[in-house]
Amino acid sequence: MELGNFFKLLWKHKNLLIIIPLVTIIVSFFLVKNLADKYISSAQIATGIIDESRHLLDADQSGAKEQSIAHEFSNLIEIMKLKTLINQVSYQLILHDLQQPVPFRQPSKLFLSMNDAARKHAIEVFTDKFKKRESLSYYNKDENGLNELLRSMKYDERSLRKAMYMNRDEDSDFISVYYESENPQLSAFVVNVLCKEFIDYYTHTVKQNETDAVNYLSKLLDEKRNALNTKTNQLQQYKIKNGILNLEEQSRSIFNQIMVFNDRKQQAQREISSYDGTIKKIDDKFDPKQRKYIEASVSKFNQDIVNSQDQLHLLTDKYVSSGFNPKLKLSIDSISNKLASQINETSDKYITNPLTGKDDLVKQKLMLEVSRDLAKYSIRAISNSLNDLNAKFNRLVPFDATVKTFNFDIDIASREYLDILNRYNQTNLQSTFSIKLRQIETATPDTAEPSKKMLLIFLGGVVSFVFCVIVLFGIFFFDDNIKEPGDLVKRTQLPLIGHLNTVTGSLDLKKLWDVEHRDKMKLFKELIRSIRFEIDQELRGEKVLGITSLGDHEGKTVLAISLAYSYSMINKKVLLIDGNFNNPTISNTVQPKVFIEDYFKNNPDNYEAFSASTNVMGNHGGDVTLLEVSDENFIRSRFNELKMKYDIIIIETPPLSSLNKSKEWLLFANKTIAVFEANGDISKWQKDDINYLKSLEGKFAGWVLNKTDPKKDRF
Repeated sequence: MELGNFFKLLWKHKNLLIIIPLVTIIVSFFLVKNLADKYISSAQIATGIIDESRHLLDADQSGAKEQSIAHEFSNLIEIMKLKTLINQVSYQLILHDLQQPVPFRQPSKLFLSMNDAARKHAIEVFTDKFKKRESLSYYNKDENGLNELLRSMKYDERSLRKAMYMNRDEDSDFISVYYESENPQLSAFVVNVLCKEFIDYYTHTVKQNETDAVNYLSKLLDEKRNALNTKTNQLQQYKIKNGILNLEEQSRSIFNQIMVFNDRKQQAQREISSYDGTIKKIDDKFDPKQRKYIEASVSKFNQDIVNSQDQLHLLTDKYVSSGFNPKLKLSIDSISNKLASQINETSDKYITNPLTGKDDLVKQKLMLEVSRDLAKYSIRAISNSLNDLNAKFNRLVPFDATVKTFNFDIDIASREYLDILNRYNQTNLQSTFSIKLRQIETATPDTAEPSKKMLLIFLGGVVSFVFCVIVLFGIFFFDDNIKEPGDLVKRTQLPLIGHLNTVTGSLDLKKLWDVEHRDKMKLFKELIRSIRFEIDQELRGEKVLGITSLGDHEGKTVLAISLAYSYSMINKKVLLIDGNFNNPTISNTVQPKVFIEDYFKNNPDNYEAFSASTNVMGNHGGDVTLLEVSDENFIRSRFNELKMKYDIIIIETPPLSSLNKSKEWLLFANKTIAVFEANGDISKWQKDDINYLKSLEGKFAGWVLNKTDPKKDRF
């Protein structure tokens, strides 16, 4: 579809596009001329959401809060739109009109019909609903009547919402509330009541939620504190029962003592080994006789040495048991010195073998034996102490596991308690400063808004004009009718030889060629001449032309007669044959003397009756076909005779919708043209006929589009 065609369609209906918007403007003028002026009142509410000076005590002042600012403003605006709050405004409005002598609006019929008792009852119900923030029930007959009263005064929730709107002022901390009505006092009253009720509702709701949260955290804090105290008491009782002061220090001390005793034991074992080796080497230097002599000589001094050794053993046990107390070390050193002097005395007193000079070896051996015995005895004491320390350490292991379990439970309970304590303190602090909403600008009656009457009238005209354009575009878009020759070629994929414009009234061909007529008639004559020329180019010396169509009343007869007359004007001998038995329009109009049924019938008498001066061959009509009149060969011979007598033979055939009736005539035509009426559509069942025309190939000359718009350019 071309855009130019659409503009042509608009131009064609230009009167419609002018009249309808004009009527709409006139109607709009009478509808809006009595409209009341509109008054808008506004107020501002400070939320404190982005006011940093009001967040000094907040625990979290990070930028993460910025992400939720838009959501917080959206939530506040949606809360303001709650039905509960709008109902509060409705109750205040109706109570004002019921109680004050000058109502905000002109009283409705239902309002005026109320008596004093009904007014008093309505005031009581509305006041009670206002205090309780309840809605009127539609299922209660009495309350439903009060709902009807609100609707009659246009104080109901739906009516108020239509003229009420609120929004955040760009990126500021403020929410603006607007209301539009025909009364400036009414507009200001609605805005102020809504803001007050919103702030009260939000304050009460937030306070209640925060109080519930603080109470819940307080209760939970007591539970966690009691749980922590219980765990702590259990640990204390367990330590008292098992004699545990500081398990970690005790276990560390015992472990250190075990390490010290192990070191002393290893050292004593090394000393014993060294002493035994040294004594053995000394004994190896003495023969048995000398050893007997020495032992016999010193036996009287051994008793004193043994006594000193016993004292030394006792002090060594105490020294080891005390954990190597330095004070006992002095006593041990004193006894050791005494023992050494006794051994020296022994070495001085004994009688040595005059043959042997080994005094120092004997003395050294005695000293080594004493030291070895002392080391052996200290190992036994150290081993006993190690056994006692290991036993004590093993007893601490289960105590340590139990104490760690208690400490772990106490640690968890302590963390839970501290977490709840922090949340409790934070919530308690925020609840003190949480209410941030306040009305910073009160709504006041304002002047009337600029009149929109002219704008409404203009919009009415524009909307009606656009609506008409849309309707015409829909008609244009969904219109598949063929209006121009180009459309016919695109739809059928067959050539076009010309088109004819629409001519109103009777068509007098003789006058058409004799005198000048109006423009439409002149155009028709020129188009016939053009078609005649195109047909001559297609015939190329052939003489028989068949004219058909897809359906009835397409204009075959007019075209056939016009072409016949046009050829006669150039001194051609023309024969016009009316082959349409179903609708013999030419035969009924011209009243010919020769008929198809007579001429093409195989009868010798008919041959002499036909004269060369005959211009039209008609038919008697009826349900008959050409091949039913005579056989094909005879008919073809008759056409050969006619070709000898005439320059051009034009046959008007039945439409292709008559099936074989048209196709029988086209068997004898050298060229075929088809007439199609403009503004028509090609139906599905006509596609077979188009395929038939395509099958004719070179015999089909092309289409003639009839009844086109005379103002369109010629092809």
